[in-house]
Amino acid sequence: MLHYTLRRLLFAIPTLLVISFLIFAILDLAPNDPTGNLPLTISPEVREKIRLSLGLGEPFPIRYLKWLQQFFVNEPLNIIEQTFGVTIGDSENRLRVTSWATRSPVVDLIIERTPQTLWVVGMSTLLGILIAIPIGVISAYRQYSIFDQIGTFISMIGFSVPTFFTGLVLIVIFSVTLGWLPSIYDTTHKVTDLASFWFQVKQMLMPVMVLALFNAAQLSRFMRAAMLDNLSQDYVRTARAKGMKESRVLLHVLRNSLIPVVTVIALGIPQIFGGAIITEQIFRVNGLGQLLIVGIQGADIPLVQTLTFIFAILIVLFNLIADIVYGMLDPRIRYE
Repeated sequence: MLHYTLRRLLFAIPTLLVISFLIFAILDLAPNDPTGNLPLTISPEVREKIRLSLGLGEPFPIRYLKWLQQFFVNEPLNIIEQTFGVTIGDSENRLRVTSWATRSPVVDLIIERTPQTLWVVGMSTLLGILIAIPIGVISAYRQYSIFDQIGTFISMIGFSVPTFFTGLVLIVIFSVTLGWLPSIYDTTHKVTDLASFWFQVKQMLMPVMVLALFNAAQLSRFMRAAMLDNLSQDYVRTARAKGMKESRVLLHVLRNSLIPVVTVIALGIPQIFGGAIITEQIFRVNGLGQLLIVGIQGADIPLVQTLTFIFAILIVLFNLIADIVYGMLDPRIRYE
């Protein structure tokens, strides 16, 4: 297992380098001008000086190599220094990936926004998994029952209806009509007592439920299909013929059925960060999704490049985690 993990990590390095080059090249070729939002009264000479100050006067290969050094070397060193309180080299003159709009380090902006996204996305992912797996198991075990039909109907609605429509419906019902929940997420709110904790729960309910419904709808269908496929296998009939308890039979079936579902869960976690872009815009959650939208609107290329590449790293990482979990679920899988 260790050798397999090390091989996959080594293979991930050239993969991420190719992805980083493609992201950098595509965004660099995009028709975005960082001076496009400036007043029209600014002369072309001043605009050109601003572009040169942002490093746009250098050739593409030089700018790409500088970005690689800043992201893979300078930023990790800066994080180590801030975490452990040590000094490594000349930290004051160390170049960092800087936002064109705010002139602040991009990594610092991402770290500042990450807790808000993790609260919403993390809770919705966990809730979606806890809802989807039992529904999928019961629907498959009691195929064509009333529970199965209701679960199928709700899953089709949750998967078919886009998250922006679901969010607007919840706002109209629970915020406008009933007035139970706030429609705007207060990112400056701090939990200090029971009353503030209850407010935090209320403002998280709607964005979490929107993402959890979409996630659970997809996972429950995969779980149901995997369970139905394994329930018809010969080893299930053999176990039942030998008098094995039904609970143990279902436990074995569940373990085998989780293998394809783990893939969906692992690869779906980075995608939820992308899906949270819409949800964060609806509920005004000041998270990574909203930060990415602001960066795209303002042609803040370093911010968009860094965020997009972090999403790519998450996809590669969780793909590796899924492969490792396979061996834990099915002992027949060997990596050596």
